[in-house]
Amino acid sequence: MNCPAVSSPTDPCSCALQVVLGAGPAGTALAVALARRGHLVRLVDRSGSGPALEGVGRFAADVATAEGARAAVDGAAVVYHCVNVAYHLQVEVMPRIQQAVLAAAEAEGARLVVLDTLYPYGETHGAVMTEDTPWNATTRKGLMRAELDARYLAAHAEGRLRVVLGRSADFVGPGVLNSTLGGAVFPAALTGGEVPAFGDIDLPHSYTYIGDVAAGLATLGENPDGDGRVWHLPTAPALTTRQILAMVEERLGRPLTLAVVAKPRPFGPFDEVFMAEYAEMFYQHTEAQIVDSTAIEKAFGLVPNPLSATVDATLAWYGELTAAH
Repeated sequence: MNCPAVSSPTDPCSCALQVVLGAGPAGTALAVALARRGHLVRLVDRSGSGPALEGVGRFAADVATAEGARAAVDGAAVVYHCVNVAYHLQVEVMPRIQQAVLAAAEAEGARLVVLDTLYPYGETHGAVMTEDTPWNATTRKGLMRAELDARYLAAHAEGRLRVVLGRSADFVGPGVLNSTLGGAVFPAALTGGEVPAFGDIDLPHSYTYIGDVAAGLATLGENPDGDGRVWHLPTAPALTTRQILAMVEERLGRPLTLAVVAKPRPFGPFDEVFMAEYAEMFYQHTEAQIVDSTAIEKAFGLVPNPLSATVDATLAWYGELTAAH
């Protein structure tokens, strides 16, 4: 692709460099989605290694440092912050990453699109979450996320740079391992092992398809008129976790062996260190978690992947992964 040098953060040219920070499931899916839309894409993580992705250049940088963040976003028109760290390090490290990324994007004159969580809302007692839901977090990680988000929005309001936030429910889909509907569930379902059932699985619980995370963030990156606010990324209408597991059973043609995890305790890949940190967030499994993404769907014409199709795609991916090991 012969792309002209484009530096304006609002220039619609697809050749303007899009920098994705974080090469986990969300960052990788986003980088691929942006490349398929014709954008010039750089995918950044600390190693700069990994499978080749068509149309995506890999780059090594530690964006928790000022120098690493500046190198990562050099030449960017839009920066997508999809970086995450080990769960027990989040309260300490995520603010440091924010400081470095905000400063680097501001210095570059780039727009900043942030992948966000539902944590700032805190306990909702089952109420449907919209972008107008109050931020009532009381946990360490919820308060940390709310403080970060307030800083992002303040930076936009102060005119330092253009910022937009996309909030997602729990991830599900191909490539998603570290999720309560991920690597502890699907391999066990496919091999007849114990499938963890966190909390009350008869409550509605929203899950966001990883492809919809990517599509939502890419769309926000392409539409500066959405800046300066929080959007819920496209999320299919909530079902109970039991209903989703029933879809898995239907496709496999046999019942699953469920292991109820009624309270925080180590299980499979969720080790003692993780669960000790996750305990304060376990309310997400003891009250309904219902995300409404009507706003982004209406504003940008997005349609979330149906959960039935998400289950099909996820089972297929995990089936290939299981067969390869």
